[in-house]
Amino acid sequence: MNRVPEDPVVRDLVAMVRGAQVNRRGLLRLGAAGAAGVGALALSACAGSAPKADQGTGKSGSIVWGNWTYYLDYDSKTQTFPTLDAFMKQTNIKVDYLEDIDDNNTFYGKIKDQLKLGQDTGYDVITLTDWMDARLIEAKQIQEFDYANLANVTANLIDSQKNALDVDPGRRFTIPWQLPASGFVWNKKLVPQGVRTLEDFMRPELKGKVGVLTEMRDTMGIIMQAQGVDVAQKSWGDAEFDRALQWLDDGLKSGQISKVKGNSYTQDLEKEDTLAAIAWTGDIVMLNAEQGDKWTLEVPESGGMITADSLTVPNGTSAKNKKLVEQLIDYYYQPEIAAQVVAYTSFVPPVKGAKEAMAKVDPKQVDNPLIFPDAEMDKRLHNFRTLTPQEDKKYTAAFNKVLGL
Repeated sequence: MNRVPEDPVVRDLVAMVRGAQVNRRGLLRLGAAGAAGVGALALSACAGSAPKADQGTGKSGSIVWGNWTYYLDYDSKTQTFPTLDAFMKQTNIKVDYLEDIDDNNTFYGKIKDQLKLGQDTGYDVITLTDWMDARLIEAKQIQEFDYANLANVTANLIDSQKNALDVDPGRRFTIPWQLPASGFVWNKKLVPQGVRTLEDFMRPELKGKVGVLTEMRDTMGIIMQAQGVDVAQKSWGDAEFDRALQWLDDGLKSGQISKVKGNSYTQDLEKEDTLAAIAWTGDIVMLNAEQGDKWTLEVPESGGMITADSLTVPNGTSAKNKKLVEQLIDYYYQPEIAAQVVAYTSFVPPVKGAKEAMAKVDPKQVDNPLIFPDAEMDKRLHNFRTLTPQEDKKYTAAFNKVLGL
């Protein structure tokens, strides 16, 4: 996913202004002018400035975790990450939690030289998206986990994710952290008939009010699924991709599709500049919670997309620290801990039992199919197959050219 980063200092400034807990969409709500105004502050802040509270003493060791912004439960009043602080107290392991990932490619660019040389990257565990993890696996730049240290992962990793990454059967190198999913969203009041097929986006009354995501695998995956392609399989290639790209190009040139956005698409939904779009489930859960259930998001019968942002241990991490990372990961595979995290992030958890545990954490979310897909919805969610390096370069370039990126 493309996420707009926010420095913890900026987040706390917004929290003071709003006087309430800031969620991971806080900076987006400031709009372009607000983002520009705080941009210099965000860029000047040091990488290790994530808020910390009562940490472990470090007597058992110290590790560094690089993650996306707003991807761990955060309490703005105490400026702490509750589940992480609890882990550090329990284990005496100090965790430097850095919200350093704002884009898969740019983050990889920061550490690629160290990875190629097998040197310490400055991170003991990172949380990149599976398509990027596939590159790291093929380049032999991340380490294999020791499942003897991962009893909770062994017991609680949901079945659908065990072999979801085709180049990592059994999740030997990657362990899912959260599962971003995407589908169709529409404004309930202004689009009462809904949007349930790809061609519904082409209705005349929606002209200029349709949006797509800049994330190639979500947008193209949903279009291709609607055109009868199983994007998880290796049987498709240029012809199928080009056919989907032509549909997108036609929609853009005709003006039917007018919004091409990353996470900022939520602003267009709020302003009603976009009435129907391809969207991420977690964002819509958050929007509805904040603004009174104004939008419907459904995974179409033709199929939506799902992927994993997964925890990996880069080459250069010491054997001692790798064991500490495995202890951290196994902690988060306890259902009650996973439920606390997902109550904040609103994305699909990869942990069995998290739904039952959510009954104690936030009962209102227990039956939310966008967080806990039922069996029917789960069948509709597809992983985008791993592309070869040549395909990745070619398809990404073609997609970006059509979108004018």
